[in-house]
This record gives sequence, C-alpha cells and structure tokens, in this order.
Amino acid sequence: MLTCPIHNVPQSKQVPNSKAVPRKRQKSSNTLTSGTEASTSTTGQEISASVSRYNSNADGGDSLSALRKMIFGKSQYALEPDQPGKYLAIDCEMVGIGIDGLESSLARVSIVNYHGVVQLDEFVQQREKVVDYRTQYSGIRAHDLHKARPFEKVQKKVAELLKDKILIGHALHNDLKALLLSHPRSQLRDTQVLAGKFKVVRSRYIALRNLVKQELNVTIQSGEHSSVIDSRAAMAIYRLHRKEWEKGLLRLTPKIKEKEKKKTRQSDGGDKVAERREWWKEFA
Repeated sequence: MLTCPIHNVPQSKQVPNSKAVPRKRQKSSNTLTSGTEASTSTTGQEISASVSRYNSNADGGDSLSALRKMIFGKSQYALEPDQPGKYLAIDCEMVGIGIDGLESSLARVSIVNYHGVVQLDEFVQQREKVVDYRTQYSGIRAHDLHKARPFEKVQKKVAELLKDKILIGHALHNDLKALLLSHPRSQLRDTQVLAGKFKVVRSRYIALRNLVKQELNVTIQSGEHSSVIDSRAAMAIYRLHRKEWEKGLLRLTPKIKEKEKKKTRQSDGGDKVAERREWWKEFA
C-alpha cells in the first residue's frame, strides 16, 4: 500500500548487577540540553532504569552517547550525504491562521533517516494570512516563509520519500493529518503509542520532550522547537527500543494488515479523543 493523499481536507537506585552497568556508563548519563545548563530534575532511579533498559535492548553498536549526539546533529553521520534507507522519522511545525490564529496550518516539514541525516526540510507557503507564527513553539518566523514552497509540491515530495518506508514519529496521526497523507499502519512506528503499549511509560499520551528526558536524559523543546531535532529525537527513541518493539509488533502485524484492507482511513477534523481511541484500536 502506497502513501497517498487523503481527499478530505479539513524520562539513585543501584543496579543489582554492577557488572552490567559499569561506572563509565553511569557517568555518561548526564543531561544534555540544547544550549542550556544540565537539568537535575531526572532522578537517579529514572536514569538507572533507562540505562538498564538500554543495555538489555541495544543493538547495532548504538550507545546512549551516540543517540544523544544524533538528536543535536553531532553524530559522525550528521554532515555526510546518506541515502534515506528503510527508516525515516518525521515531524511537522504549525502556524496559526484564521480568527485569533486558532486554526493550525502546516508551515514546516522535516524528515531524517536512521542516522539523523536530514532528507527533507521544507517550509510551506501559506494560503491565508498568518495571524500567529507560534514562534515559541514552532521556531518559525515570517522570513522563514519568504521562500517557502507550495503545499502540493511539499506534499508530493514527502509522499514520494515515504513510499515503502517504515515511518517513525511522535503522535504521527497529527503529522499525517497536517500533510493530508495516509501511510500503511503496518509501516508506522509511533513512539507515543509504542511507549504506552509496551509499558515504557504510564501515560498513553506522553509528550516527546518528557519521553526523551526519561529515556535518554536529554532536554529538548526547552525553548523554540525544531522539527529537525524533534524528528531526530523520535528516531533516537525508536532506535533505543527497536528490538523489543519490533518483536512485540511482529505478532500484531497480521491483525493490523487485515484491518487495513477492511477500513479506509479518513481525516475529518473530528474529536481528538475519538481519533486517538481509533488509533489505539489497531494495537488492541
């Protein structure tokens, strides 16, 4: 099933086995931030738990340090040309239009590959006057949209890039809805859904910044947001848990694919709670 347009607009406890977590690993769990002082809000218990989970699930030579660096574009791959590969992570930023700027409009789309290398980073032209750039949250300013591309061209480029790919993101339904695109559910890896499904967190709807803080002890979104950093953060979370999540999803895939055949996804801008419940049915 191909990605296609939708035609409806609308986070100090000592580890029992000291050999499992050497002192150097514990030392490396200092908080990293985007240009801010290290935070001390995460407890030693949370850090130890995260490290313990990571040690039991890591693969491919990944390390906590490497994943942290990747989020801020400081990995060895950051400046190297790299192909999209099998896995892509996406994040979108919105601006406000309409009365009091309460209506959201897609203004930026960022896609990175498995190593955090940017594959697409586009600003989107606005058909209506922007009332609120939401810079505190979106990181977008007026001058960013001067050379923005039409929505249709950005949408087409994204659709082509995502074809046959495993798509990673946080609350992915929001990004796909903003782009008016669909993607096979069996090829979606929503870090918000999976973190709840596999008991990484207690809440089903944890914010990305809180999940990244808990799992990697890294602070993001402390100021203006960046869709590039957020998409890399989602990819880092996925890479941290990939083995256990994929193993768990393996038994669910036939069920998900069967539902894909019987149900046509629609986006009508309806109740968000109902929409989230519908999203979770695929993993029931």
